[in-house]
Amino acid sequence: MIYNPKKFLLIAGPCSLESDEICRAVAEQLAVLRASIPQLNIVFKGSFDKANRTSLTSSRGPGIERGLGLLAMVKREYGFPVITDVHLPEQCKVAAEVCDVLQIPAFLCRQTDLLVAAAQTGRCINVKKGQFLSPQEMQFVGEKLSRAGAAEIWLTERGTAFGYQNLVVDMRSFSIMNRQHFPTIMDATHSVQLPGAAAGASGGEREFVPPLARAAIAAGASGLFMETHPNPAKAISDSATQIPVSELGGIVADCVKIWEIVRGKS
Repeated sequence: MIYNPKKFLLIAGPCSLESDEICRAVAEQLAVLRASIPQLNIVFKGSFDKANRTSLTSSRGPGIERGLGLLAMVKREYGFPVITDVHLPEQCKVAAEVCDVLQIPAFLCRQTDLLVAAAQTGRCINVKKGQFLSPQEMQFVGEKLSRAGAAEIWLTERGTAFGYQNLVVDMRSFSIMNRQHFPTIMDATHSVQLPGAAAGASGGEREFVPPLARAAIAAGASGLFMETHPNPAKAISDSATQIPVSELGGIVADCVKIWEIVRGKS
């Protein structure tokens, strides 16, 4: 099992895997955070392909071979479990050779063939709740994964479409999804996206990441998903929402304190 109920789960890393240098810069800061907050269970995140970019001309990342190589390096040298997105059933087996957790993107959370292929790898599966789904509907996503033999299942909230180019997080989601007895995670950075609102790219409101993260943990989330980068302005994707890695520690420390209070009362 990757998830440990006695630890605060943090999925963190750059949106898109860019380079050895970026991965090392983030992993080094996460290693410092791990050493300073023993309650943390950190999983390093990076995407080898951003297959749902708004524009055809947007960078999609390094591709599966190079991307998995970068994740293998982080796993080997820093000792973190690693997670990446898969978009096609045939990618699952290959990604599972390196990754401890396979992630199903929100837009693909109902794709049965993809869910089954991911579950059959024997890896932990983290599935993002689609922006078009209610938290109640995630029951059926969880059931697909369970029936396909998934070893471990996590459910992640990343906001619900609210009109055009806006997302909101219903804090009831965590109580509702917790009824399935799977860990529920708050995707604090994607939840502040403004999809497609930046002239062919997604915009965002980074300033709302800390309050939403704190609120989600108070509402019963098991952990956080946060994309982080040494210099978000230069990131090839989600530059408006990624957290500067230098600021990540303070946000996480606050959330761990809230998690300890909530856990002590449960």
